Amino acid sequence: MKFTLNGQVVETNAPEDTPLLWVIRDELGLKGTKFGCGIAQCGACTVHLDGYAARSCSTPISVVEGAEVTTIEGLAENNDHPLQKAWIEAQVPQCGYCQSGQIMQAATLLADTPDPTDEDINAVMSGNLCRCMSYTRIRKAIKMAAAEAREAN
Repeated sequence: MKFTLNGQVVETNAPEDTPLLWVIRDELGLKGTKFGCGIAQCGACTVHLDGYAARSCSTPISVVEGAEVTTIEGLAENNDHPLQKAWIEAQVPQCGYCQSGQIMQAATLLADTPDPTDEDINAVMSGNLCRCMSYTRIRKAIKMAAAEAREAN
């Protein structure tokens, strides 16, 4: 099976029911995407699949044949995506475990809604859980990144 991962064509011989998460982490060695719950309920494993947020723990590798997959490592070449910079500036992470999934989900939010309201953020981000309860700082960082993107345009 072949698919594009962070701009590079990759191939796997993993059984077709293997979760994408395990191919990304164990076979291809990218550790930014985390295993949280294994049932697509926490969002720690969020990646982009053809531009949309997807839970890689429950996405079988057979679904990604020919697709474009982006992980946190591929979001920005120099880790300088507006969300990554805002996350640092707003001091979002505490333990940090869920943060790559949070950022990947937020990136799809901003792609679809460049100037999100609190309600927009709550609706889109509600499936991404944070044990440290950094939700206020997550919202702040999303708004900061949205403002930076507006200023750049």
